Amino acid sequence: MKPAALLIHVPDVDLGLKWYQEAFPLAKSVRLQHFDFTTLNVNGFLVEIVQADEKVSEGKQGTVLYWLVDEVVRHLEALGAKLYRGPIPIEDGLFMCQLEDPFGNLIGLRGLIS
Repeated sequence: MKPAALLIHVPDVDLGLKWYQEAFPLAKSVRLQHFDFTTLNVNGFLVEIVQADEKVSEGKQGTVLYWLVDEVVRHLEALGAKLYRGPIPIEDGLFMCQLEDPFGNLIGLRGLIS
């Protein structure tokens, strides 16, 4: 078993998709015409920007996915993300932190992000 997709709930799907396309510039946009839906493929892992609703709202109420990265904090901050937690040192000289996207969701980062 391996992770397949991450759903990110936002109040405006078009705006959320645009932001995440800029946040993940190497992601490949995949348009699913039959479903009128676009997903972002990040090295075989799907990031799906979906409409927040009464069952699942946007925001930082739950799970945080951590991306293994090199220095990208400044890139995300330039797009409007705000440092939420950290960076804190972890194993092997690496750091971890969380940034809040413009929709209130958290993006976890692990790597050379001091």
